[in-house]
Amino acid sequence: KSKRGGSLQDKLRQKLAGGRFRQLNEDLYTSSGADNFSRFQRDPELAAAYHRGFREQAAGWPANPLDGVIAALARLPGRKVVADFGCGDARLAAELAARHDVRSFDLVATAPGVVACDMARTPLATASVDAAVFCLALMGPSLWAFLAEAARVLKPGGLLKIVEVKSRFEGAGGVGAFVAGVRTMGFEAVAEDAANSMFVALDFRRTGSAPAKKRPSFAFRACVYKKR
Repeated sequence: KSKRGGSLQDKLRQKLAGGRFRQLNEDLYTSSGADNFSRFQRDPELAAAYHRGFREQAAGWPANPLDGVIAALARLPGRKVVADFGCGDARLAAELAARHDVRSFDLVATAPGVVACDMARTPLATASVDAAVFCLALMGPSLWAFLAEAARVLKPGGLLKIVEVKSRFEGAGGVGAFVAGVRTMGFEAVAEDAANSMFVALDFRRTGSAPAKKRPSFAFRACVYKKR
């Protein structure tokens, strides 16, 4: 009886935690970067709850896209400065510490070395970064402000790595429309990998041109859940 009751309690806790994660995810996808930063700074427990839910969700994926990002960056020659936008628990920095100088940014500092900020306004100097990463981090209507910040901090020729969920491109003009938008921000497309059943990985290089003043109209499909 106690075992059965414990199992029921565990399922209930998981259901409640899952519901909170879905709500937090929806809020992040539908609010601006500045609003999300303010909200998470007021209540840092939101970040802890979100990352718990994210880790549980990621455990069910056929592959974690961050693995591929880490492997690709590990192959870069020399020691590089890498900016990890939306770093979460800063696993990228932890695994690449011996190879590169990784600067980690997120809404709340949930791990050593993470700088809490609005990702459209990082403390990085202009043209100071060799590679910028957005791994499942282009959330909300501020995505073009985030990419404008990446364009500012990247050196000419710097690498921009983006990984996003395939379904987020549906009804938004597809991957091609997004790539066209990124080009207007001062980048050239160099690689696309859609072999994973869930994610699309895109690589860009920073050109010498300034980002267009008019932001692209492309917007990712937000993760909005049905009310239960």
